[in-house]
Amino acid sequence: MIPEEAKLLRSAQLKTPSDLGAEATRDLSGALNFHWHVSGPHFRDYHVMLDEQADQIFAMTDTVAERVRKLGGGTVRSIGHIAKLQRVLDNDADYVSPLDMLAELREDNQRLAARLRDAHGVCDERGDVATASLLEVWIDETEKRVWYLFEASRRGDAPGR
Repeated sequence: MIPEEAKLLRSAQLKTPSDLGAEATRDLSGALNFHWHVSGPHFRDYHVMLDEQADQIFAMTDTVAERVRKLGGGTVRSIGHIAKLQRVLDNDADYVSPLDMLAELREDNQRLAARLRDAHGVCDERGDVATASLLEVWIDETEKRVWYLFEASRRGDAPGR
């Protein structure tokens, strides 16, 4: 691990009980992928919901790539290429409150729904009913994610208006 990575990981360590020690925690964290950094009394509920949503988005990503290839188009080739095309902003904060995280994810999904609708318009113009059909399912799934994120982030006694 390079020294800068070690410093970043050390500053982000939590006080979660573990018998592995600080160095093992640092090294293991560096070896594993990023995962939702949510905590608090609703941790499990948020974790399960976000895992389900991540699975949806991952499945959508693979189908998008396959559809683009079927049409004869090129797909993204590398992490660098993804970075050049990135539309969702990174959040590198050491800590984001659960409600702020849910709000940020909700807004990201709202923007995704708008982009999917724009793509549907292109499909309509070009007569691509197969891609339009996929987009309709993804728009519905994205709207459901927005709804779940909204409901999960509001206070229990507040009306959903």
